[in-house]
Amino acid sequence: MAPSALRSPPQAPPVFTATPESIIVDTKRIINESRASQDRVASAVTADAATFGNVLLPLSHDENIMALEAHILGFYQSVSTDSTLRDASTEAEKLMDEFSIEASMREDLFKLVAAALAKKEELDPESQKLLEKEHKDFVRNGLGIPAGPQRDRFKEIKKRLSQISIEFQKNLNEEKGGIWFSREELDGVPEDVLGGFQKGEEGSENAGKVFLTFKYPDLFPTLKYATNAETRQKVFVANENKCNQNVPLFKEAVLLRDEAARLLGYPNHATFRLEDKMAKTPKTVNDFLGDLRSRLKDGGLSERKALKAIKDEYLKSHNASYVPDEHYFLWDHRFFDRVMLEKDYSLDHQLIAEYFPLQTTIAGMLQIFEELFGLVFVEITGEERDKISPSGKGGDIVWHEEVQVFSVWDDEGEGSGFVGYLYLDLFPRTGKYGHAANFNLQPGFIKKDGTRRYPATALVCNFSKPTAKKPSLLKHDEVVTLFHELGHGIHDLVARTTYSRFHGTNTVRDFVEAPSQMLENWCWTPSQLKALSKHYSTLSPAYKEAWLEAQKDNATAGEPEEKIPDALIQNLIKTKHVNDALFNLRQLHFGIFDMTVHQPKTHEELKAMDFSATYNELRKQIAQLDGPEVLGKGDTWGNGQATFGHLIGGYDAGYYGYLSSQVYSTDMFYSVFKSNPMNPKEGRRYRHTVLERGGSQDEMTTLKQFLGREPSTDAFYKELGLA
Repeated sequence: MAPSALRSPPQAPPVFTATPESIIVDTKRIINESRASQDRVASAVTADAATFGNVLLPLSHDENIMALEAHILGFYQSVSTDSTLRDASTEAEKLMDEFSIEASMREDLFKLVAAALAKKEELDPESQKLLEKEHKDFVRNGLGIPAGPQRDRFKEIKKRLSQISIEFQKNLNEEKGGIWFSREELDGVPEDVLGGFQKGEEGSENAGKVFLTFKYPDLFPTLKYATNAETRQKVFVANENKCNQNVPLFKEAVLLRDEAARLLGYPNHATFRLEDKMAKTPKTVNDFLGDLRSRLKDGGLSERKALKAIKDEYLKSHNASYVPDEHYFLWDHRFFDRVMLEKDYSLDHQLIAEYFPLQTTIAGMLQIFEELFGLVFVEITGEERDKISPSGKGGDIVWHEEVQVFSVWDDEGEGSGFVGYLYLDLFPRTGKYGHAANFNLQPGFIKKDGTRRYPATALVCNFSKPTAKKPSLLKHDEVVTLFHELGHGIHDLVARTTYSRFHGTNTVRDFVEAPSQMLENWCWTPSQLKALSKHYSTLSPAYKEAWLEAQKDNATAGEPEEKIPDALIQNLIKTKHVNDALFNLRQLHFGIFDMTVHQPKTHEELKAMDFSATYNELRKQIAQLDGPEVLGKGDTWGNGQATFGHLIGGYDAGYYGYLSSQVYSTDMFYSVFKSNPMNPKEGRRYRHTVLERGGSQDEMTTLKQFLGREPSTDAFYKELGLA
């Protein structure tokens, strides 16, 4: 716990008091202020007189100030329980995107930026990068196209793509689908999961049934534990079709991207997108994905064969008349993967989860970051919220009563200064973003007066809610997810860039996951798993009583250890790469589908492409699991691309980055942390060399500075057993 002197941050947190009306008013105000700022530069500076100081600097200050409100105005659509507020936030994002397109195509500003670039002034490296990037962005936003019909068409495309992106994500956030099942149909699903399902009203057609949504805390345990294969199939197929209104939006977006890239002179969208990434060219990406696919193919077939044997043995033991066939279905995989782990590795995910109550796990994670990076986290609760709130009302500094907020500080060794604010929004709600993600609320940057503006960052997740008898308990994969997203949050907090443009996770897409992926390794380290764990029955007498009640039919149950037993840790670690080839082939399916739709030979070829069939055919070929197509349902039985928010939300021609970032993250971990993950000297070096830089310099330069050499794929393939 930080000393009380650290409890008064030098900067107040943002407030979340918007109304549907104020969101639109504030959005129009900041747009008008920004437009006026751009107009001032355009009217006051001539091309002959243009410099970094009189063109780029005022534009960057305006961008910094606008971001302080803009991110939050657009954030409400992902977290608010008020549908009218979400709608207003969505409209605000549309207005801001339209203004961004307008600003990015201002020829008067482009000429001034080009003139400033031609001056070749001596600038610090981050300012030089800002100048070069601003110039390149104008070109990539259509100002390299001669004024006239083609440039006008390009601008139309940009506006429509913005609208599609917002509508697509809104459809995913607002999705309320699900299926009513009888308790019998959900046999095997843990009672603490079933207890959270909505129950059918007496006298209605659903009396005695429960409603399974497609939210992760409902979906994944059902696919993992439901013994009825028809139930699993029904759930899986319905989930693939939960947002079919996105099907035409996906096709329109991909076609418009291709058209826009060709207007700019690129052969396809992938070439356009990759030009400023670490990979640079589609060939680099395709070669990497192709090499990994060939390396994983035999392992995938071997894993499938072993899982199929587990399936046949399991079904034969439950039904003597069972006749094996050749199929191993998509909806079988989570179930028989679990059965294998329990049978061959004595791994009980439900038992492991008992040692990872959400709140104590978070506390343990924050302690790891404190020790490693020299940070201090102080949760702000009760009256402290009132004191720190600009309005004097503590409820104003969060958007929902369940949200936790922390002030973050440097420890004494790092100077005891303020770092920023961290928010945790951990449980599902209607209308809330449905996955796990880190959102920057306010970036950090250097203000006009030379002082620092501190960041605010939020983790938005969907873990199971606590009940009277149990706290929220995390499966191990959820522990990994939480640590990963916290890694993004730390990246966002400790960045020390001059300009908000490069703050925190504003790096190229094929590097941005690497810092968080590296930190996932701590979740597979015995000492850290032990430190993070605490059996939930030790948290309160009520939980202890509930645990004892749950054990009443278990004659062998003894008192649980407070910390996770070493034997359980070892069993877990043995499973790290079990069925890893199939997992990575699934990731390859996403990455190869992404590259397939974004690099057609011709625009006509793309028009003729059936995206659903392509998605499902590639999955069958790459992931090596059977879908309904082998039951005569054809290749358009599901529309998984319509649920694939990444490809509309910024990872287009970039999903490969999840795999390529693992090359960098594994290299960093093996080279620096594997022998001693809690080495504070290396932790601080990593903080200052990698995390602080954000996107302010070339990411390959950052990597080489930290590693002391060129990055290598050796550790990545060694870790996967593919060296």
